[in-house]
Amino acid sequence: MSDLDRSRAFFNDVKRLIIKVGTAVVTRADGRLALGRLGALCEQIKDLNSLGYEVIMVTSGAVGLGRQRLKYRRFVNSSFSDLQKPQVDLDGKACAAVGQNSLMALYDTMFSQLDVTSAQLLVTDRDFKNKDFRKQLDETVQSLLALRVIPIFNENDAVSTRKAPYEDSSGIFWDNDSLAALLALELKADLLVLLSDVEGLYSGPPSDPRSKLIHTYIKEIHQSEITFGDKSRVGRGGMTAKVKAAVNAAYAGIPVVITSGYAPENIIKVLQGERVGTLFHQDAHLWALDKEVGGREMAVAARESSRRLQALSSQDRKKILLDVADALEANEKLINIENEADVVAAQEAGLEKSLISRLALKPGKIKSLANTIRVLANMDDPIGCILKRIELADGLVLEKTSSPLGVLLIIFESRPDALVQIASLAIRSGNGLLLKGGKEAKRSNAILHKVITTAIPDTVGGKLIGLVTSRDEIPDLLKLDDVIDLVIPRGSSKLVSKIKSSTKIPVLGHADGICHVYVDKSANIEMAKRVVLDAKVDYPAACNAMETLLVHQDLVHSGGLNELIADLRTEGVTLFGGQRACKELNIPEAHTFHHEYNSMACTVEIVDDEHAAIDHIHQHGSAHTDCIVAEDHDVAEVFLRQVDSAAVFHNASTRFCDGARFGLGAEVGISTSRIHARGPVGVEGLLTTRWILRGCGQVVNADQGVIYTHKDITM
Repeated sequence: MSDLDRSRAFFNDVKRLIIKVGTAVVTRADGRLALGRLGALCEQIKDLNSLGYEVIMVTSGAVGLGRQRLKYRRFVNSSFSDLQKPQVDLDGKACAAVGQNSLMALYDTMFSQLDVTSAQLLVTDRDFKNKDFRKQLDETVQSLLALRVIPIFNENDAVSTRKAPYEDSSGIFWDNDSLAALLALELKADLLVLLSDVEGLYSGPPSDPRSKLIHTYIKEIHQSEITFGDKSRVGRGGMTAKVKAAVNAAYAGIPVVITSGYAPENIIKVLQGERVGTLFHQDAHLWALDKEVGGREMAVAARESSRRLQALSSQDRKKILLDVADALEANEKLINIENEADVVAAQEAGLEKSLISRLALKPGKIKSLANTIRVLANMDDPIGCILKRIELADGLVLEKTSSPLGVLLIIFESRPDALVQIASLAIRSGNGLLLKGGKEAKRSNAILHKVITTAIPDTVGGKLIGLVTSRDEIPDLLKLDDVIDLVIPRGSSKLVSKIKSSTKIPVLGHADGICHVYVDKSANIEMAKRVVLDAKVDYPAACNAMETLLVHQDLVHSGGLNELIADLRTEGVTLFGGQRACKELNIPEAHTFHHEYNSMACTVEIVDDEHAAIDHIHQHGSAHTDCIVAEDHDVAEVFLRQVDSAAVFHNASTRFCDGARFGLGAEVGISTSRIHARGPVGVEGLLTTRWILRGCGQVVNADQGVIYTHKDITM
């Protein structure tokens, strides 16, 4: 059983949990309260309370909050001459006294708005020396929890006799992290959650791109490997204190998770068994873990393999693709068995029919994929092509050449055939590849990956293509901007948007497919009907299907609009309209023009002319694919030049926007990003450029003696 499976098992038994909130969670960088984060945290705790969990809080932040308020008070009460003097730092105990009152007032206000009652319990290190105190503490907390009240603990810094943390304490606890660990033992909690300003414990400073998030802390492995960064920007402990507290509690039998207090719903995710943060458990060293290759190691291996692939001759690279195509056909029966198992599991799970349809490898699909790979193999070699040659000076020649991007991370849903297309494009373009497919296609992806990588010779290595098997690994992968060069998400708009907001790595893809067809007054109506119907009905779930039909106002009076609408209704298309179309056609109003139906439905609107259509597309579209149907070529040229979309068509269905139909052999996806590749992305979209300079001993020497010619050389 893996660490993830085990963690899910024991989180199911959690009833009482202690949540420690760090100062960096409570306050913003400027020292002010982080009201949004605190509000989200209180809502989580309210939900847990409603679900029957017994929640106990330990909160920091009083000293920082009090310091800010007292600084303001000192400023207000200072004379001009006082302000000229060096300012002495404020007394920490006074800060604690003022801040504690403010902090608890805030918690009380927020919880009251959520119909939850909270209680304040201030303790000091010395209190725990008294057995009667400990007994009374337990009884008080039990009474509060029985009434569904949230006990909120804090060390009473205002009267604490400790002068320096860790040095002159009695050793019972040293800060709010160790207080939380102590309370977890005293009050027999089932789980301790330590909220921080980072996602968990890293192997080094979180800001270092080489640092890796540790999902499960194993003392024997990680204790000597971890390098801690600076302490907390505001609190007393930082990650060092959290790890000490977590280790002490975990080895006393209380599981602990260190996770981010910035991310919404993180506590609930922990209790649902998601791989969030870092888990500490006394039995972690006993768990029989499979040797997992981390995301960084996988990406580095893919890069090394890609460099070996690039070093091969063009014929050798071509042979690899032909061998992959042969291997797919030779293993067709085995692939279909695994795919059928995925389809049956999806049906039993009650997944949508459209998803199951994309999941299934229909008869003849493997042969079709193999033939696509052979087409790619027989294309001209894209690597090392000389795109431009310039004579900089006599005997000094500069060449601009095509070059692989490096390592690609492709995240895709449902369709296992996408794995084959993407892998073949990566091989053809000389790139390393990491693949993460949907869990519904787990068995199909596994067998396809095995068949393809087995066909790759040892001189390159099967690690050229890595298969990521857990969704929980994606956040770690998205941080690897030093070893992954491009992310390509293929799936729902929700998936693409989430990826784009979660990484510094360039993302190539499209969040929405809001495709338009504009029918001009000059259009041949019979042609327009064919184009509109195909764009909507041929495959409504595709990203290149028409979602909005724009019609010139003159077609209202000529009857052209009614003909278009009648054909759509006959095909079973549900219609929604803008303000003008609603009145004219008596159809429901669309709640927004920026909506991707992915079904037999579309929006209709009437516009004044081609310029109004262009403005509508720019305001409400997604820059995917847009089409004009018109016989007036001047109008068509205006539309084609001015519509700023990845693909713009004249008198042709938007469904033509596809890698195979464009003759690219295959596509890794369709890009609406305004980067090096737009529209369907094939081999060329996975290449960048390099400059090769050939000389004969020239030196710059402040440009003395060099006569620049900058002459293009015909290739």
